[in-house]
Amino acid sequence: MNAVTKTVTGDINMKQHYHHHDSQGIPMSEDAYLATEPNADVRREYIDGKAYAMAGATYNHHLLAGNLFGEFRQHLKGNPCTAFKSDMKVSLKMSIGNNYVYPDVVVDCDKTGENVYVVTNPLLIVEVLSGTTRKLDQTTKRLGYINLPSLLEYVMVEQDIALITIMRKSSGWQAVNYYLGDPVTFEAIGLTLSVEEIYDHVANQDMNDYLARKQRLEEDRATGATVMLMEPLTSADFVDGIIKG
Repeated sequence: MNAVTKTVTGDINMKQHYHHHDSQGIPMSEDAYLATEPNADVRREYIDGKAYAMAGATYNHHLLAGNLFGEFRQHLKGNPCTAFKSDMKVSLKMSIGNNYVYPDVVVDCDKTGENVYVVTNPLLIVEVLSGTTRKLDQTTKRLGYINLPSLLEYVMVEQDIALITIMRKSSGWQAVNYYLGDPVTFEAIGLTLSVEEIYDHVANQDMNDYLARKQRLEEDRATGATVMLMEPLTSADFVDGIIKG
């Protein structure tokens, strides 16, 4: 596998980076948030005593979340675990009270139904990143997620380039990067997908270039043309999300 591993270090200020929300936040108690959220016109996340209205998502964002949700849901049929997409909250315990956030995709195996709006024991969480969500997803949410006792994997998916980062409890929450050409194993649910499958129908420069190269190679092989051997399309072909050559 050509995945790239890196260790995440450094102190994180847990009260920074809320730029993905379309407001400055409304101060309210945790009880008031939970009482009003089910009937709110716009979904809100609750962070450090404030409710933040969530901004809309892009076409690629919906595709990536939908691709993973669909693959997870199909794979988990007949399994006690199930996948949820974006409308189920996860509760993150803080020193005082709880924060509540909406992951793009979450896999949970708890069917007790104690709270029909909140996932309590997630195994796997996916966030699709954007320029306005990246800091929150990589800092505040990341720290909250990896401190959940039940969580085994945290997955961050870029939409503007083909890059997937997975942090696993089994490897001490080290970050492992996957690129086009790599297989990605979601160990928490025993499922392996290619990066290409995850980015199916996603329109970004990485995917466009990758698919164009793949088509040219297939056409040359079909016509029996003599061509120079190409290196496999793997993570080695990508530097900062741009294909070499």
